[in-house]
Order: sequence, then C-alpha cells, then structure tokens
Amino acid sequence: MATEVTVEESPVGPVLRPAQDTELVILYLHGEPDGPDPILGRATELAERTGATVVCPRYRLAFPAAVIDAHAAYSYCQAAGPVVVVGAGLGAALATAMVVQLRDSEATAPRGVVLVSALLDLTLETRSLIFNATADDIARLRRRITEFARGTALTDARLSPLYANLHGLPPMQLLVAGTDPLLDDSLAFATRAARSRVPIDLRVWPESASFDAEAIPSIAAFTTARATAGAPA
Repeated sequence: MATEVTVEESPVGPVLRPAQDTELVILYLHGEPDGPDPILGRATELAERTGATVVCPRYRLAFPAAVIDAHAAYSYCQAAGPVVVVGAGLGAALATAMVVQLRDSEATAPRGVVLVSALLDLTLETRSLIFNATADDIARLRRRITEFARGTALTDARLSPLYANLHGLPPMQLLVAGTDPLLDDSLAFATRAARSRVPIDLRVWPESASFDAEAIPSIAAFTTARATAGAPA
C-alpha cells in the first residue's frame, strides 16, 4: 500500500497520518537518545505500507518517568483505534515493560508487539554484546543505561523485561541481525516467551544490510496481520 503521509505534532510527539486511514495505530517507541526525529523516515514507510497512523512519542530518558510517558502515549493511541506497539533498542525494553504492566492491570492489550534490535537485558552481560560491539560502544551504552536506571537494579523486570513474567502477553515479533550486539537479548527473550506460550515470530538476518532492507516490510506484514486478527482474547 502506497499513500501520502502527513506529519503533525501531538501532545505526545510526532504523528504520521496516511491519506487513507485504516483506523489502525502503530505506537513506535524509539530507542534514540535525542528523541524520535531520527526514526521518522522509517515511521513514514510504515504508514505508507500499512495505512496506519504512526505515533512516535517523546519520553523522558529516565526510569520510571519513561514508562509513565509510554503509557500516556498508548492511551493517546487507543483513543484513535486498535494499537500495535513497535519498540526499537531501549524502546523495546520500554514497550515490553509497558505491555507487562497493561497485562497486570487487566487493561486492553495491543493487538501485537514488534521488538527491533531489542535491548531487553540491561545488565549488558550477553556474549553477543562482547563479540559484536567495541569496548567504546559498550562503555557508551553502560553510561546511558546507568543514567536511565537512576539507581534501580538492572535485573528489575520493570527495566529488563527478560526477567519479567511473560505469560499472557499478546503475539510478538522479534527482528534482529546475527551481527547485532543485542542478538542474544532477542534469542533469550524469544525462548522465555515461547515457554510462556506467547505467540512468537523470531526473525534473524545474517547481517545488518539485509536486516535494514527487510525489517520495515516484516513489521508492516505483521502489523497488517494483527489488524485483521481482531482483538486479543
């Protein structure tokens, strides 16, 4: 589906609206330290491919304020239609923590969740991080996580959803490259989620070039499928 997309500002952040609205809403929780602007190109492509309104919220870069902001953005999306949540990098941890809280509060769950190059274990002790990232990259990421956690234990499930109870979560798609430093986060999370009977679509590309080329089409296909699947039970 190709359609014209307009960008407007909302109380929660940029909103990308296709000319022909399907009533589906994608909440795109970025993982960027400088806000959602760097992912607006990918968000535009998602809106074009799906016909969904894509909301790219701004959130405070500290816990627990970031989770509060994510919930506010989700409520904003719910008012417009059924929601699929996409989280990238640190935004994937935020997205998953939010969905776990929605389950615990018996609130309406999103139709599905997509985690892209997901940071799900903030302890940063995985082998893929050691093998695939430079020492400088790891040091920068550790500083960012320390600033974000604000003294909360990094194994706290509200920060690192790899340690959360995953039963009852909506269908999830995990996308990652085999060369990604965060590969092991996705593999470990997919294993735990599958054991908890969460429907999982795990896709691993051999390298970053193919991942970059195919991630958005994969998200669009999953989103469209979840839109037509109806509300979660």
